[in-house]
Amino acid sequence: MNNCAFPEDQRRSYKHSGNNQPYENLAAGLVQRLLQLTNIIVKDIERAAQKWAELLGIETPEVHLNHLEGNENYLYHAKRVSCDLKVCNIDMGHFVIELHEPAGGESSFQEFLDQHGNGVHHIGFEVGDKRDAIIEDLKKAGYDTDRTVGIYPGSSWTIVDSEDVLGVNLNIKPVR
Repeated sequence: MNNCAFPEDQRRSYKHSGNNQPYENLAAGLVQRLLQLTNIIVKDIERAAQKWAELLGIETPEVHLNHLEGNENYLYHAKRVSCDLKVCNIDMGHFVIELHEPAGGESSFQEFLDQHGNGVHHIGFEVGDKRDAIIEDLKKAGYDTDRTVGIYPGSSWTIVDSEDVLGVNLNIKPVR
């Protein structure tokens, strides 16, 4: 089954501007796969969670404090770092709104908050078994794929530094 919202005859051909060769894995992995989340960095997660709940007419979701330990499973700019992060997930079925409030330590999220204040940090794509090929294509296209890499039981994620070009970072993960 094809997950792309556009009929095949209406899809654009995505080509690299330098050599006009399509990044086949990007097109198949991002265009035809599931946009599954948006991550919003906030200064006050409790207030943001309450306001989202009011807006959506749902109960206020729980906020959890996560500690990300700097080891081979959590890298920021290719270095092991430790940080604390308040997290709140608003599950909309096939889409998740992630709220994150940095709570100590170096992280992509703290960097974003320091530079921008509240805002959308990344959008996430669930790409299945094409993850490694997509990351490689993004690297070849000049994107920094070492911004943040995390591995946890059952999945992993890579934050691709694409904010300057795309206006938002990308989160590439095999499964949610």
